Amino acid sequence: MHWIDLLIVCFFLGGFAFYGIWQSKLNKSSDDYFLGGRKLPWPVAMLSIVATETSVLTFISVPGLAYRGDWAFLQLSIGYIIGRMMVSTFLLPQYFKHGISSIYEILGKKFGIEIQKAASGVFLITRVLADGVRFLATAVIVQIVTGWSLQFSVIIIGLVTLIYSLSGGIRTIVWIDSLQFVLYLMGGILSIFFILNYLDQSFVYSIKYLYNSSKLSIFDFNGNPLIDPFFFISAILGGILLSFSSHGVDYMMVQRVLGTRDLSSAQKAMVGSGFFVAIQFIIFLFAGSLIFILFDGTVLEQDREFTTFIINYLPVGIKGLLLAGVLSAAMSTLSSSINSLSSSLINDWMGGNKTIKESQFVSFFWGIILILIALLFDESDSAIVIVGLQIASFTYGGLLGLFLLSRLDRNINKYSLILGLISSLLIVFYLKMIGLSWTWFILVSVLTNIFITILVQLIFEYYAKKNNFKKVN
Repeated sequence: MHWIDLLIVCFFLGGFAFYGIWQSKLNKSSDDYFLGGRKLPWPVAMLSIVATETSVLTFISVPGLAYRGDWAFLQLSIGYIIGRMMVSTFLLPQYFKHGISSIYEILGKKFGIEIQKAASGVFLITRVLADGVRFLATAVIVQIVTGWSLQFSVIIIGLVTLIYSLSGGIRTIVWIDSLQFVLYLMGGILSIFFILNYLDQSFVYSIKYLYNSSKLSIFDFNGNPLIDPFFFISAILGGILLSFSSHGVDYMMVQRVLGTRDLSSAQKAMVGSGFFVAIQFIIFLFAGSLIFILFDGTVLEQDREFTTFIINYLPVGIKGLLLAGVLSAAMSTLSSSINSLSSSLINDWMGGNKTIKESQFVSFFWGIILILIALLFDESDSAIVIVGLQIASFTYGGLLGLFLLSRLDRNINKYSLILGLISSLLIVFYLKMIGLSWTWFILVSVLTNIFITILVQLIFEYYAKKNNFKKVN
C-alpha cells in the first residue's frame, strides 16, 4: 500500500476519533448518550440509517452480483421503500405516543417485563451475529488492499470505532455516519468515472452492450419463486417484510428516528432512507456491470470483483480515498451496533437511567464482544451480503410477530408468547434446510408466531374455563 493512501486512511481514522472525543462534552445524561437528547435533525438521522444498514456488504457484494448476473437485486429496494412506509404508518406513531427509550418497552407495557427482555435478547443475538459478518467483510477488504492480516484489520477498525462511539454517543455517531455515507457514495461514483476512463468504448456503447447482454435486467419473472430470492414476487415481498421488520422492530434502526424531534421528522427520515438505499444500489450495480466489460467477463473469486478493480486500476490517492470509504461503511454499522446494543441492555434489562460512565462501560463491553465475534467468523461460500441478510431473516419474523400481537385487543399470557416466538425461530431453520428462499423466511416466521401463540392461548383459556366449571359444580 502506498504511503499516500495510508496517510489518507490514517487522516480519516484519526479525524473520526478526535471528533468523538470533542463531542463527548455535550452528553449530560443517558438520554443524550443514546438518543441525542431527542433533537437529531431528520436529514442526518436519514443518512445515518442508510449508512448503518449499508456497511461494507453493499460495497463488495452488490457490484459482484451485477458482475456475475444482472440488476435483479434492485427489486429488493422497491420492497424496502414500501416496507419503510409501513413502518412509518403502523409502528412509529405507537413508539412516539408512549415516549419510549427502547422499542421493546412497548412489549413490556402490553405483555410484561419477561417478554420485553425476551424480545431484547433476540435483538441482541441478531445484532451480534449479523454485525459479526459485516465486520469480517470489512476486514477482508482491508486485508486485500493493505496487506495487513485479517486479525490486525479487525482490531484496528474495532479500536478506532470504540474511541469515538464511547466518547460521543449517538449524536456523534449519526453525524459521523452522515459524513461516512457521503464519503462512501463518492467512492462509488469516482470508481464509475475511472472505469469509464479505462474502457475503449463510449458510455453510450457500453450501455447498449450491457442492455443487449441482459446485464441491466431488473425484473425477473423466470424460475421458481420458492427457491429463487430474486424472482419478482419473492424479491418484492421479501424486501417489504425485511424492511418492515428490520426498520420497525430492530432497535438499531429505530433508535435513529426515536432521537428526532417529533413523529413527522421520524417518518421523513425513515421513508427517505429507502430512496437513498435504492440510489446507492444503482451506483454500485452500475459499477459492477462496467467492471464486467472492463474485465471481459473473466471469472473471478466471488465477492472479489470490485476489490480486484481497486487494487489493479485505481491510482494512488484515489485508492486511499476508496479504502477510507470502505472503512467508513464498516465503522458506521459497528458504532451504531455498539450504541444500540448498550441502550437495549440498559433500558430493557438494567432498568435504564444510568450515568454516562456506566453507559460507556456497557458500550465498551459490547465493542469488545463484537471484535471477538468478528475474529471467530470465517468467509462463507455464499455471497457475504446474502449471508448477512439471512442471519437477520432468522429472527426478524419472530420479533415482528410479537409487535403485531401487541396490537390485538386481548390478553395473551407469557407462555403462549414464548412458545410462539420459539416456534417462529425454529421454523426458519427448517425452511433453510429444505431450500426455501430466504426472502420467504420472515413471512412464514411471522405467520407461525401468530398462529402458535393464539393456538396455545386458546388451549390455555379452554382448560382454564373447564377447571373453573368443575370448581363451580
